[in-house]
Amino acid sequence: MKLLRVGPAGAERPALLDQDGTLRDLSALVGDVDGSLLADESALARIRAALGAGVLPVLDATGLRIGPPVGRIGKVVCIGLNYHGHAAETGAATPAEPVVFLKAPDTVVGPDDTVLVPRRSTKTDWEVELAIVIGRTARYLETDEQALAHVAGYAVAHDVSEREFQIERGGTWDKGKNCETFNPLGPWLVTADEVPDPQALGLRLWVNGELKQDGNTSDQIFPVAEVVRYVSQFMTLYPGDIINTGTPAGVAMGQPEPKPYLRAGDVVELEIDGLGRQRQQLKDA
Repeated sequence: MKLLRVGPAGAERPALLDQDGTLRDLSALVGDVDGSLLADESALARIRAALGAGVLPVLDATGLRIGPPVGRIGKVVCIGLNYHGHAAETGAATPAEPVVFLKAPDTVVGPDDTVLVPRRSTKTDWEVELAIVIGRTARYLETDEQALAHVAGYAVAHDVSEREFQIERGGTWDKGKNCETFNPLGPWLVTADEVPDPQALGLRLWVNGELKQDGNTSDQIFPVAEVVRYVSQFMTLYPGDIINTGTPAGVAMGQPEPKPYLRAGDVVELEIDGLGRQRQQLKDA
């Protein structure tokens, strides 16, 4: 299933995109697409049954904003330097273990919402990423099979980053990762049963129509199952939590001088095979 949330920011309603591309209203069946829904197999079964029976009302998509596909996110866990190509382009050594940092849930916006270039920013960068959406409480998982069984689905994430704040201003990466609007998510949460191999997904990103990133999750240093298993050793993952799994080569930081960092007026578009497409225009904060 392709689950999503539509409507004004803060007042989104649950919806579903059917196999014909028709938007369907879920608000009579469930209150929201969030952790409580993703952990409730009976509720998900009711949605599947209603979809199969053809009884879900049609929503007019004209002018309708698409919000983040998951509401009430508890935490956004991120994996840095998780593609061989990206590590190489930035001159970083291949990590021996996953590099883990956090983004605040309030950085998450809809897939086509405006992205704000922070005040005094000189190095705002792009990163297309595969996002994992957790569906069952996960702690101290032992095997890849257990890890994948705790995944509700996948989505497109844009891990926007300010490299000067991240690298040159002291401390951890958090200052360059948690600026307002720095995590567009969606358009859909695609349930795990529709993504048979998360290590075979193409990821692409364009800036002002120019292709900048063209990678594949097969290049991940730590694959999806290992990431979920590893993170569960250090923190409890709850239904509705998000894990951004890193970006392929092609970011601005990895390009020759003058590096083409983002500015107000730029348009970024990104997509992952089967998971949908995003488009954001940048404005000054």
